Amino acid sequence: MPDDLGCMTMSLPATAARPLLGLTVLVVEDSRFASEAVRLMSIRSGARIRRADSLAAAHRHLQVYRPSVAIIDLGLPDGSGIDLIRDIASEDPVGRPVILATSGADGDGHDQHALEAGADAFLAKPIASLSAFQHAILKHLPEDKRPSGPRLVNDEMISPDPIALREDLAHLDELLNSGPETLPYVVPFLQGLARLAADKQLKAAADGLSDAVATDKGVSGAIRMTREILQDRVQEKELV
Repeated sequence: MPDDLGCMTMSLPATAARPLLGLTVLVVEDSRFASEAVRLMSIRSGARIRRADSLAAAHRHLQVYRPSVAIIDLGLPDGSGIDLIRDIASEDPVGRPVILATSGADGDGHDQHALEAGADAFLAKPIASLSAFQHAILKHLPEDKRPSGPRLVNDEMISPDPIALREDLAHLDELLNSGPETLPYVVPFLQGLARLAADKQLKAAADGLSDAVATDKGVSGAIRMTREILQDRVQEKELV
């Protein structure tokens, strides 16, 4: 049950400075670092934020409440976000949340697949611009939920907590240690994380892993090199 402050916030009208006031955003995202970025942007915009880190968790949320906006990563640990997008999009349009798909994986077609499944828009990672985040949501909201009058354009770039990045890096290292069968999930996760962290060396390692998987050559070496970089990054973050 929402608290009194939450109920009061949900009943307030949106404003130029807080254009998403009164909305609830459900972010379906396995990356702690990426979801922290969305959390910060939602709070800055006045929205309430809820997070699910898997398809199963998202379905549990949706059984309890209906979000105003669902931001769905396409690569999740228990399946594809496309399936969740398709499920939500098949509901009655009245009261259906705005659906934004997101992915940091390389390759063409992610946006088209998401839109064909029923997403209202596709946001490529990294999602770090507050203005772009707000615009993507407001563009697809019903007229009566948008703030009246001009909107303040905020060009602030969001910087998520480095602790969340360290947790993601350690998690990826654990997954790679468990064997190459995790690579179809790890590679796009790592590509998106490297972009959001603006880490060129980590992105190069992710690309090397992707190439090794595609050619079935040098997979063990690519895993070993990537794990060394991940472990170095974790140690660096611990020293900060």
